Amino acid sequence: MTKPTLIRAESPRHARIIAIWLLIGCALVASTVVLGGVTRLTGSGLSMVDWEPVSGVVPPLNAESWEREFAAYRDFPEYRLLNEGMSLAEFKRIFWFEYAHRVLGRVIGLVFIVPFALFLWRRIIPRALIPRLLLIFALGGAQGLLGWWMVQSGLVDVPRVSPYRLTAHLALAVLVYALLLWTALTLLRPGVGRAEPGSSSDDGLRRWSAVVLGLAALTILSGGFVAGLDAGFVHNTFPKMGDDWIPPDLLAATPWWLNLFENRTTVQFDHRVLAMLLLASGTALWWVSGRRAGRVAGRWAHASFVAVWAQATLGVGTLLLFVPIPLAALHQTNALVLFTALLGLTFELRRR
Repeated sequence: MTKPTLIRAESPRHARIIAIWLLIGCALVASTVVLGGVTRLTGSGLSMVDWEPVSGVVPPLNAESWEREFAAYRDFPEYRLLNEGMSLAEFKRIFWFEYAHRVLGRVIGLVFIVPFALFLWRRIIPRALIPRLLLIFALGGAQGLLGWWMVQSGLVDVPRVSPYRLTAHLALAVLVYALLLWTALTLLRPGVGRAEPGSSSDDGLRRWSAVVLGLAALTILSGGFVAGLDAGFVHNTFPKMGDDWIPPDLLAATPWWLNLFENRTTVQFDHRVLAMLLLASGTALWWVSGRRAGRVAGRWAHASFVAVWAQATLGVGTLLLFVPIPLAALHQTNALVLFTALLGLTFELRRR
C-alpha cells in the first residue's frame, strides 16, 4: 500500500506558527458564517445593492452619502414590496449587518494572503502544503463571487435570495473551514493520513466516523434550505408537525423532487429527520469510540457528544419559539462546533 505524502514543517515551531495562522482563519470563517446567518434572520442581506470589492470597504460617512445609499436601496423590490415607508434610521440598522458581513469576508482575505506571502518569503511553509493553501485561497475568492451572485438573485422581482444559491454559499464556506481545520491539525498532529490497515473493527470505526461527519455536513446544508425558504416558521411543533407525524402537504409540489428543495414543509421535515439521524449516530459513535479510541480521540468524541445533544435541544427550542434571532444564531454556531468536534475525531481515528 502506497503511503501518502506527509506535510511536515522544518521545525515544530514553524508548524505551530502556520497552524495558529490557519486556526485564526477558521475562527474568522466561522464568524462570517454566523454573521451571515444573523444577516439573513434580520432581513439585512439585500440592504447593499452594489458590489464594490475595494471602494465598498468605506461605509457612508456623512448625511449625503447615507441618502444616496438609501435612495439606491429604494429602487429595488425589497423596499417597494416589504419595507415601503422605512426610515433612514431603520435602513441603517439593516445596512450595518450586511456591511459587517462583507467587510469580514475581506478581512479574511487579508489575514490569509499577507501571512502567506510572508511565510513564502521566509520559506517556512512546507512545499507539499503550498498547493493546498493556494486552493483554499482560490475557494475564498470564489466565495466572494458566489456571495454576490446570491445577493443578485434577490434584487429582481422577488425580494428573497435563491435558497439554492444561499446553500451553495454556505456549502463553500463549510468546505473552506474544513480544509483550514484539517490542515492545521495535520501540522499540529503530524503522522496522520490514511491509516494503516488494522483490525476490521478499527477500520469500521474510522468509516463510521467519516459517515457521521458527512451526515453533519448534510444537515448543515439542509439548514441552508430551511433558512432560504423561511421553513422554520411553519409547523412550529415537536415532535409532530402540527397534528400529524407525516404532514399532508409533504409531497404537494410536482414534480416530486421539487419538494426536497422548494416545499417548506418537506424541507423542514427533511431537516428534522437528518437531525434525529445525526443525534442517534453521533451518540452511538461517542459510545463506541469513547471505549476504543485513544485519549485525544476520546476528547473529540466527548465534545461531539455534548455538541450533538446541545444542537438537538437548540434546534427544537428555535422551532418552538418561532425562530428568535439569538437562539437561531446560537443553533448555527453550535452546528459548527459539532462539525469541528466530528472532524477532529475523524482526523484522530486516521492517525497512524
